[in-house]
Amino acid sequence: MPESNAAAWPWVRARLSGLRPTPRPGTRRAGAPVVRTAVVTDSAAALPAEYLRGLPRDGLLTVTPMPVMVGPEIYGEGEDDILETIAVALAAGTPVKTSRPSPGQFEQAYRAAELRGFDGIVSVHISGELSGTADAARLAAAKVGIPVDVVDTRTVGMAQGLAVQAAVQAAAAGAGREAVAAAAVEQAEHTKVFFYVPSLEQLRRGGRIGAAASLLGTMLAIKPILAVDGGRIVPLEKVRSAARAVARLEEIVVAHAAPQPDGSVTLAVHHFGNPEEAESLAARLEAALPECPPAQISSLPAVLAAHAGLGVLAVIVGRSPALPGGTRLPT
Repeated sequence: MPESNAAAWPWVRARLSGLRPTPRPGTRRAGAPVVRTAVVTDSAAALPAEYLRGLPRDGLLTVTPMPVMVGPEIYGEGEDDILETIAVALAAGTPVKTSRPSPGQFEQAYRAAELRGFDGIVSVHISGELSGTADAARLAAAKVGIPVDVVDTRTVGMAQGLAVQAAVQAAAAGAGREAVAAAAVEQAEHTKVFFYVPSLEQLRRGGRIGAAASLLGTMLAIKPILAVDGGRIVPLEKVRSAARAVARLEEIVVAHAAPQPDGSVTLAVHHFGNPEEAESLAARLEAALPECPPAQISSLPAVLAAHAGLGVLAVIVGRSPALPGGTRLPT
């Protein structure tokens, strides 16, 4: 299975290539849209590298890295071997923590968009129930000269990433700030996250388990299946073996995706340290959902891997991206 699938994005790339902002605020190239909106997000969105490489380097999308602290050292998303560093640290019992980006990081991204001539910004972020990232973005938004709409997606991973892609697509079509923000919100509301972790220990240490705390008393005896709901991580089921947990995760995803209209569902599979298991799960989902395009497969971003721990399998079930007017793109 490929790490990512770029077949859905030629239209986006072509559209974006004609929307390069002018270098000075207040000036517009002939034929450019009256309103131009930039999109900013954080690295919890887990956007595939191939998707990012396919976008023009015109500042329309900026991804702000979220810091990860391994012992006394601080790393940024995208640094070489950061996932390997986290894996070794977790195995050795070394503390691994994460933090939100600083307001100054977002202010820098917003000012860069302003200097490029964008008229507004939509900043799309990880659930506020799991991180203070959206709060940092709001603090920065008050310090720049163009309007910024901050969207708390109330989700994470490629569920957040799909909301970012929807916002980029709307912006590429020339939509104004409010319409771009609405596209992100709508996509996030129609996307589900289901996942399995071999242990709740890392989620417990990071304070990210929310309602899943009720499972801790039997943590050693069960393999939890979890979901993101209302911005929080919540327990779905308690399963007695790892094999059964993965099989049940597959059943839950298929039951959720199968009733959707053909061609309207997109899937993504995340893993940390278990790529073969993720590829096997994706292959089984492809067989069970023949009308659904193959799932994108990618490692969890470092900021999520630090909390989920080794061996996680997550499946994101979302809507395939839509062109203006509602036409669905192939994925």
